[in-house]
Amino acid sequence: MSDKLDTKVDQLKGSVKEGFGKLTGDKEIETEGMTEKLAAKAKEVVQDVKDSVEELVDGVKHSFDKDE
Repeated sequence: MSDKLDTKVDQLKGSVKEGFGKLTGDKEIETEGMTEKLAAKAKEVVQDVKDSVEELVDGVKHSFDKDE
């Protein structure tokens, strides 16, 4: 659960940095924020896929255990 919270915090930090860059007209800060936000989102997607695969594997294992 902590990883998901950390990822959301990273997305928020990226969004704030991107917004600050837009507000101040600093394209470099805006781009850094956008990059950080997208990287955190990608990490979140990878974590979600990993969780789904683990649930699938557990379900298959449970199914085989019931058959024995």
